Formats: sequence, C-alpha cells, structure tokens
Amino acid sequence: MEFTEVEIVLYGAEQVCPSCVNSPSSKETFEWLEAAISRKFPGQPFKMTYVDIHQPPEDENLVKFAQRVIEEDMFYPVVVIKDKIVGEGNPRLKTIFAELEKYGYKAQ
Repeated sequence: MEFTEVEIVLYGAEQVCPSCVNSPSSKETFEWLEAAISRKFPGQPFKMTYVDIHQPPEDENLVKFAQRVIEEDMFYPVVVIKDKIVGEGNPRLKTIFAELEKYGYKAQ
C-alpha cells in the first residue's frame, strides 16, 4: 500500500462544549493528539490543522464545516481526516489510528 501524507483537521473552540464538561479543551486535545500520532507513527509525516469554529480561517471548506459543527450541535472538538469525521467530543485514538492506517501509516 502506498503511503499518503494525511491532514488531520481538529475543529474546536476556546470554551469546552456544554456537553463536554470536565473534558480537555480543544487546544489541549489538539496537542495530545499530535503527540500520540507522532509516537504511534514515528517518522511518518502528517499535517495537523486547528480550526476555531467561531473564527475559521479564510478557506471555504473549513468555514463550511465550522458552521456545520455549530448548526448541528456537534460535540467538539471534531476530528476530521479527508472529509471523514473520526472523532467527536472526546476522540478515541483507536479510531483515529485505524483511519490513518488506511492511508498507509504503519504503527511502530
């Protein structure tokens, strides 16, 4: 299987979502996820992007999805890989790792 560098987009907000009390913040989740993926797949590049749902960057796709998170009352942070939601609220590493392996990432 060929390796494809993947972009992992985490949509979140400064405030923890109302249903996610006692969960880490979106930024903390972003940092934790980045570290966990680096440990699981060392030497295999990936890109991580953080999008604040209330202040998304000037990218039409990111803006649309950020609006969707708000309109659909999704539990954030929402983790997206190649347009597929792989985590919501308190993302599970197992699910995210399995999705990355579909793109040729090999666990070490």
